Amino acid sequence: MAATASRDAGSFDLWACALVRHAYVELYEKRYQQAARTLLGAERVARRGDSSLSTRHWVACVQAEAYAGLGDLTACESALDDAEKVAELDGPGRKGGWLRFDGSRLAEERGARYVQLGRLDLAERVLVGALDQGALAPGQSFRRRAAVLTDLAAIGAKRRDSEQVVTYCREAIQLARESSSGYVARRLQGLLIELGPPAHDDRIAELRAEIIALNTA
Repeated sequence: MAATASRDAGSFDLWACALVRHAYVELYEKRYQQAARTLLGAERVARRGDSSLSTRHWVACVQAEAYAGLGDLTACESALDDAEKVAELDGPGRKGGWLRFDGSRLAEERGARYVQLGRLDLAERVLVGALDQGALAPGQSFRRRAAVLTDLAAIGAKRRDSEQVVTYCREAIQLARESSSGYVARRLQGLLIELGPPAHDDRIAELRAEIIALNTA
């Protein structure tokens, strides 16, 4: 309904946004091919919108997630590069405008996409760099920092590196408790899949129990 109303009103940016929101449904269900098709439509519509807004850059950022889901590293990186061009905007759009997309989280997005693609070497480099950014200092952005920590813990799990898992997961759990954030708890819940069945390492078993307790609460 939102897409139809925006189309009929000739509001291309709103139309593109409605299409992106629709594509999120496909992304959440891991139907990446369908999401990519919807986002291609959003991209075409966004090109007809207000060039001072960050609509097309936001579309590109979401496209990167679909391409990562499809295992297409080249297309994913190209989309992320397009998204980073948001820094070239002038005027109100440079700060995100009503879309609130200003590119400030693109390092985290790029790292998450590399994790999704299984490029752990690239992912770790980008995510550690994101942690060093001032915006992700402890206490400034619980959700963002916790998301990066969880991704770094996932990298450790994929490498069977218990020390890395414990280091990053422990802080993420602490942030979840301090913020009472359901988002952080859900991100940690996803980490259970990477951790696999209970291991002989008592520390990993303890982390699993704490994550389950967070989500139960």
